[in-house]
Amino acid sequence: MGCESMGMNDMVRFIREMTGKLGSDIYGGIQTQSNPQQISFLRQLQKEMKQTNILDCPLEKLNIVVFDLETTGFNPDKGDKIISIGAVKMVGSIINEEETFYSLVNPEIPLPEYISRLTNITEEQLAGAPSASEVLLDFYKFIGSSVLVAHHARHEQAFMKKLSSSLLRMNFDHRVIDTSFLIRLFQPAAPTLQLEEICNECGVEVSGRHHALSDSMMTAKVWSFYIEKAHEHGYTNLREIYEFLSRLR
Repeated sequence: MGCESMGMNDMVRFIREMTGKLGSDIYGGIQTQSNPQQISFLRQLQKEMKQTNILDCPLEKLNIVVFDLETTGFNPDKGDKIISIGAVKMVGSIINEEETFYSLVNPEIPLPEYISRLTNITEEQLAGAPSASEVLLDFYKFIGSSVLVAHHARHEQAFMKKLSSSLLRMNFDHRVIDTSFLIRLFQPAAPTLQLEEICNECGVEVSGRHHALSDSMMTAKVWSFYIEKAHEHGYTNLREIYEFLSRLR
């Protein structure tokens, strides 16, 4: 969720959603040929998401998953696909480097040469990678009902929505918070920076850029930096941060 256009109406809508407006049966459209265990898992996930209220959770106890996608392009509605997913779990500002997720994804379309150069992922690697539906279900099992964080999150959110809709016939209703949500508290212009630029601002070493897991780890370190900074400035939960940001407009 980006914060560039956050106003009072946005905050109210967010609070309503976070405190129980997930009532629709988002898994009602799952294909009938799906594995019964998968349907059971996704329904349980829906139940857990309904019960999750992160707004008042103390920042130091907030469970999130930071994730990143590498893709064949930037527009899932025009046929671009995910080629890798990386993620790492966090509690508050603590990164759990033992709890990570990474997988290549077979996009079943040609890989643009410039994407191969950018990511160091080859057509041959993707040909032997698991299918998108297999990786997606594994990713859902990893993240559970956790809130997700990404840098420039609209990209990740758009692809996850498309993938969930096309493969599982379900909505992607996980909360996705953009790193700009915290960054904007202290550096109003910084949310537009690329990941390597904001890493430099925070003193985070840039390594393995455009590898989904490496980017997730760098994003997690940026999130950790700003969670600690927010705590030092007296913010105790996300609700207080949203209320403050709503007054900036």
